[in-house]
Amino acid sequence: MVILLKIYAQLDEGASSYILFYTSQERKIMNNIIATSEASGILPVPDSTVKPITVIGTEAIRNSFDEKCLIQAINSRLAPGVTELVLNPDAHAGYGAPVGCVMVSPTHIYPGPVGVDIKCSMSLLQMDLPEAELKSREIRRAVINALLERLPTGAGKGQRSVKRSRHVDYVNGRRVVTEGASPAVCDALGIPRHWPLACEDAAHLGHDQTQDALQVRFDLHERERGAEFLHSKLQQLGSYGGGNHFGEANVVHVEKSEAPIADAFGLADGKIAFLSHCGSRGFGYFLAQQQFRTLQERFATWGIPLPGGDKELVYAPLGTVEADNYLDDLALGCNFATLNHLLINALVLEAFQQVFPGVKGDLVYFISHNIARQEVVGNKLSWVHRKGATRAFPAGHYALKGGRYETTGHPILLPGNPAAGSAIMVANEGAAVSCYSVNHGAGRAMSRSRATRELVQKEVDAQLERGDILSNCRTYPIDEAPAAYKDFKEVLASVEKAGLARPVAMLSARFVMKDGDQGNGGAA
Repeated sequence: MVILLKIYAQLDEGASSYILFYTSQERKIMNNIIATSEASGILPVPDSTVKPITVIGTEAIRNSFDEKCLIQAINSRLAPGVTELVLNPDAHAGYGAPVGCVMVSPTHIYPGPVGVDIKCSMSLLQMDLPEAELKSREIRRAVINALLERLPTGAGKGQRSVKRSRHVDYVNGRRVVTEGASPAVCDALGIPRHWPLACEDAAHLGHDQTQDALQVRFDLHERERGAEFLHSKLQQLGSYGGGNHFGEANVVHVEKSEAPIADAFGLADGKIAFLSHCGSRGFGYFLAQQQFRTLQERFATWGIPLPGGDKELVYAPLGTVEADNYLDDLALGCNFATLNHLLINALVLEAFQQVFPGVKGDLVYFISHNIARQEVVGNKLSWVHRKGATRAFPAGHYALKGGRYETTGHPILLPGNPAAGSAIMVANEGAAVSCYSVNHGAGRAMSRSRATRELVQKEVDAQLERGDILSNCRTYPIDEAPAAYKDFKEVLASVEKAGLARPVAMLSARFVMKDGDQGNGGAA
């Protein structure tokens, strides 16, 4: 047996870290996931005193995890203060920790298992528009054009990129990130006041549970970077960005057996709903990158070993200045992401009303998948880091008590791909095994570079054409093609068979809004 070399360093009271050097034989041994049911398993870690990693996925899914993803999972599990780690079926290699993982710690906060797109999220707007109204390609093009007049897409794009955006000045931009979706902020941005009630979190506070901490932190950023720089980031409110972010018009197909839950969610069978995926844009990226830089400098100065030797797994023990600063920046970015989604949905409804006067719409739900939240896990208050993972609280969960979803559980919005569709689910009691979390989508099967090398553009475009799915792009971004993602049916089967959640409705795409830098302004 090859000996595993472990360098152990005591970093702070009650916490430890391993730097692991693996041979190819050791990697093969460690990458053997042990099945515990048809759709779950455990991944042992080198330290036998540590609880193994929980894995959610059918055999096909478990075999799809790449080596880097599993090594990142092991490094994350062995990081200081970590008590639980879950791999969801969409997991793949990410930034420090795998995308599609849940990491729990009662003592430490980690920027990596949140990611650089703070509070990247999903939202769904249900309209009373029958699907037949979007049958015409000409009508769909008209809606796409109306959306493009209001919603910038593409990296770096902001309000000034389109003629009908809702301008957010610096004063209101500051209020957005320090107050969240307060009534005053919603009024200033033209967002219905009741929409924040359909948000996982409508407003985030600072490390000491006050808005004052966020005001102080924002003032510091203003002194260091200047109001002009911050304003340029705040002007990206109400925009999608690039990469895997999108807006998508869908037909809702309610599962007959779940009609009462669908009604409670506000879903309308056979009607059009609009699904959005985006986060905190350049503002969140600035905050996250600054935190990584600062913590990496601290580790270098103090000579602290990095978990697994990975600089993206830097951390801060709770109660330290570094942890407080990160939590304040996290809250600022989260508030931006929340208002970004709410404003996008207000503009989407406005665009549909331009083409269909009198159409009505309401927010079904807004839920994040790149965030750290305080929750009770195993009777202990902990920071639950969800990186590409979605909260899944079932009916009766303590955190839903007294709220709209206490008796049903909250909606779970899971994007698949335009060809396979997307899902709206609700959690079961069995979600406890995954720290009340599920996947955030299908998960990548190919890296962007591999998809660009191996996929054929004509075949990608032809697939969408066969499905009569339009987009704002002359050619659909090949690195975002359906074939670049895992089999969504198998991913959903993993969630159902593992007993985590069940589908309430499926969504089928009618058109997609992607990175406008590759688009043609909505022309045919």
